[in-house]
Amino acid sequence: MLRICRAKGIKSTIKYANNGCTRHAENPQFIAENKLNREFKAEKPNEKWLTDVTELKWYEGLIVHKVYLSAILDLFDRRIVAFVIRDSNDNPLVFDTFRAAVAANPDAHPLFHSDRGFQYTNRTFHSMLEAAGMQQSMSRVAKCIDNGPMEGFWGILKRERYYGKRFTDRESLVKMIEDYIEYYNKKRLQRNLGVLTPMEKHEQYLVAA
Repeated sequence: MLRICRAKGIKSTIKYANNGCTRHAENPQFIAENKLNREFKAEKPNEKWLTDVTELKWYEGLIVHKVYLSAILDLFDRRIVAFVIRDSNDNPLVFDTFRAAVAANPDAHPLFHSDRGFQYTNRTFHSMLEAAGMQQSMSRVAKCIDNGPMEGFWGILKRERYYGKRFTDRESLVKMIEDYIEYYNKKRLQRNLGVLTPMEKHEQYLVAA
């Protein structure tokens, strides 16, 4: 089997080690306790949201460029509620992701969990959460597992569409991300959802409610 794979150029996808969490704020303006406390199950949509930012690279010759993907994940159906892709990892990246999630779910008041990245410890962001009627929760220092399902989504995306590939323009990388999230939400079956897609799980709840 190994000989056949080599002959056809088939390679396995490697699960790379996670060497660290999102950079923590040096001077956080607001720190929330870990109210989620690794309770990664929810009884209904929009009860618990997780969020994070990850970086992906594309190459222009020897020059390395980066894009930053900010996303919000619902713990009930594991759907990606909202996402934004930008060239800078800054406050607007996270703030705009949150605004998109609220616009798509105006009646949602979930527990909102993140790590202690500088955007999430910003007092303006905390005020945005309060105005939306949401409680804020944060992972403990250097405890990536406190945000495990969100980290898990990054791993799935990168293993299935990113690792082992070399993107040579921004447009193809952004299209990959957008197409993959569409596929993940609407077509990728998950055993822990009862062999349903995130959107099927979401719609199933709405029909039964």
